[in-house]
Amino acid sequence: MAAVRLICGVDEAGRGPLAGPVCAAAVVFDPRRRAPAGIADSKVLSVRERERLTVLIKDRALAWAIAWASVEEIDSLNVLQASLLAMRRAVESLSVLPDEVLLDGAHCPALSVRARAIVDGDAKVKVIAAASILAKTARDAEMCRLHGCFPQYGFDVHKGYPTPQHLRALRRYGVCEVYRRSFAPVRAILEGLGRGASSASSLRSPSRSAAGRNSGRRAAVRRSRRA
Repeated sequence: MAAVRLICGVDEAGRGPLAGPVCAAAVVFDPRRRAPAGIADSKVLSVRERERLTVLIKDRALAWAIAWASVEEIDSLNVLQASLLAMRRAVESLSVLPDEVLLDGAHCPALSVRARAIVDGDAKVKVIAAASILAKTARDAEMCRLHGCFPQYGFDVHKGYPTPQHLRALRRYGVCEVYRRSFAPVRAILEGLGRGASSASSLRSPSRSAAGRNSGRRAAVRRSRRA
């Protein structure tokens, strides 16, 4: 009998927001178990559907991992390279070695196993869609946590994306430590401060050190291989 090939799906969440880290997830389905029904690109699912599927995916997967790239890494590397870094960390955190890695997008990180990028892979390949669900759910939870540290920005609603509500809050309250200073709307606020603008101020939260450590964490959540 031919050996079963283990295919890993990888996707990221959080390239577009002005604030917060990038999150990546890697999923390897268990060939002996049926994948949960209803898996699709995370963008077409409701919050409730994503949360329900997250539990099922973690339970039925052979292995899964979640990893991060920090705001500081986004600003120093650029958001694409930081996303690839988070993807590589997720794959390297798996408790099994996949035979092939399928990634959403047009670019592959440097990996020790065969890898293939698939444009719109989260809509075409179920195991990539599963990874997109884990990444989106994890990042949304992180932005809700950051909302507890910086409630004035409304991170629990827009998750850091540049909505009109968010941009108004950014102009009113200024730039705090979880913002990506390389992104144009944030940079514009900082440049205004440099010219002596008085409408925005750089904030420091009382929980600055804890928030900074957590928002920039690299640790991956790992799933043990099933017996």
